[in-house]
Amino acid sequence: MDFIALPAILILIGIVVFLLLLNWAVPVRLWIEAIFSRVPLGLGSLVGMRLRKVSPPSVVRPLIASTKAGLPLEVAHLEAHYLAGGNVDRVVRALISADKASIDLPFQQAAAIDLAGRDVFEAVQVSVNPKVVQTPRVAAMARDGIQLIAVARVTVRANINRLVGGAGEETILARVGEGIVSTIGSADTHKAVLENPDAISKTVLQKGLDSGTAFEILSIDIADVDVGKNIGAELQTDQAEADKRVAQARAEERRAMAMAQEQEMIARVQEMRAEVIAAEAQVPLAMADAFRSGNLGIMDYTRYRNIESDTHMRRAIAEGESSGQLPAE
Repeated sequence: MDFIALPAILILIGIVVFLLLLNWAVPVRLWIEAIFSRVPLGLGSLVGMRLRKVSPPSVVRPLIASTKAGLPLEVAHLEAHYLAGGNVDRVVRALISADKASIDLPFQQAAAIDLAGRDVFEAVQVSVNPKVVQTPRVAAMARDGIQLIAVARVTVRANINRLVGGAGEETILARVGEGIVSTIGSADTHKAVLENPDAISKTVLQKGLDSGTAFEILSIDIADVDVGKNIGAELQTDQAEADKRVAQARAEERRAMAMAQEQEMIARVQEMRAEVIAAEAQVPLAMADAFRSGNLGIMDYTRYRNIESDTHMRRAIAEGESSGQLPAE
């Protein structure tokens, strides 16, 4: 009995495995969905998708949706887009939305937009319903030196024809910020900007900032303008402080030069005094030599001493008069 039951069990297992493989290779349920949705699709096409490593649900279900929406598409085009790494469901939804909104969007263009990395369905939605993007706080300075901080809201609409190769929202915001800075910078006073902020919108909008981008700017609205710092006064203060430091440095340089010259003069005077002291030290030696040689006598030496005493007295009298005191008798 065991030998008879074992082959039956193996056959049963083989049948189950075969049915599972057949169900995987031939998605009968998906084929039935396509038939009832009136999508002309045979079982051979589904098996071919499996062999080409294409997920049948990722292709058939978007095909059913497009057929129900009255937008017939080719199965081969959907398979090619899937194999290229695109999102078939997103492309089909974008085509249906564009068709309902009367926007001319061929399948090849939608597939190219999707493969370029952009959300083609969102682009169609933005083309139908424009969206608002807000710039960060943009700081600029008017000619009177007062800083203004502005925030703008930009209403944009997607340009389907420029989605491939066109710049994104970041470029739009950067250009609008640059336009705000240049417009505020050309104003004579900050009060003129505060009184008429819509002048910024008009000036920036006339510059064609959406050129080369994937969007079309519909309007630019200044949401807020705040007064910032007095940049002009701060610059003047900084300049005055810098001039002060330069003047102090130059004065310090002149003082150092004067001190160096003074020290040099003091050194020269001390050197001259040393030379005088050295010369005076030679006088007694010269007198002694004159005594020995007979060129100087006692009377000559006495007269020399008298003259020297008289000189000291006159010098003392002169110093007393210069200080306002008389020498003591």
